[in-house]
Amino acid sequence: MIFDSHAHYDDKAFEEDRDELLAQMIPNGITGIVNVGASLQGVRASQELAEKYPFIYAAVGVHPDEVGSLDEQKLLWMYDLCRKEKTVAVGEIGLDYYWDKEAHEFQKLWFVRQLQMANDTGLPVNIHSREAAQDTFDIMKKEHAGTTGGVIHCFSSSAQMAMEYVKLGYFIGVGGVVTFKNARVMKEVVETVPLEHIVVETDCPYLAPAPNRGKRNSSLYLPLVTAEIARIKGMDVNEVEEILYENTMRLYPGIKSVK
Repeated sequence: MIFDSHAHYDDKAFEEDRDELLAQMIPNGITGIVNVGASLQGVRASQELAEKYPFIYAAVGVHPDEVGSLDEQKLLWMYDLCRKEKTVAVGEIGLDYYWDKEAHEFQKLWFVRQLQMANDTGLPVNIHSREAAQDTFDIMKKEHAGTTGGVIHCFSSSAQMAMEYVKLGYFIGVGGVVTFKNARVMKEVVETVPLEHIVVETDCPYLAPAPNRGKRNSSLYLPLVTAEIARIKGMDVNEVEEILYENTMRLYPGIKSVK
């Protein structure tokens, strides 16, 4: 049993075969998926997917590249969505200094506002951080640590930084990158972080694991990720998958376990 803790099946990359692909999940051991909002349109689409598929849950939040679309009315709309039964997280929210589509201070403003939304609605957070490791950590520690918990999605910083998040009670999101031959730092992160603080994700359609690197990603490739984690940890893959599944249930307490 594998649970995809972060996916984007609303993406246009799935337009032609979304239903056919999602129909393959349960028969192939993918027992659940959290579809994560990134834009306001993605937030709405995630809700629609959660309503259509029993095994899909939604996260509500706006990616730092898209915060220019936010205002007080739209924030109130997201508050309402956070209270829906199948909304299990606020995300993905955070900071992105790589694309720099929005001013850093503006990103920080809406990051903090959405962290407050998570606190107010009792939901864990799904955090995006790219080229902004220290600022993200500082805001998380000040504004959110010790509250509703969450995951640092698609973690890309050092093993040392990962352990600082673990000390604050957060999970580390691991996806296809860990299978890349040149992913030395990510392999060190998995080696260092206790398995009980790791969850697996796809971020699909992006970041497909080797040997499918560069292709469209999907949750069906997650066994390649769990196998690499098991190899790094020197553990049986079935045991690893069991622990990773239980971790996801702890990360997202709003999900009803299918076990």
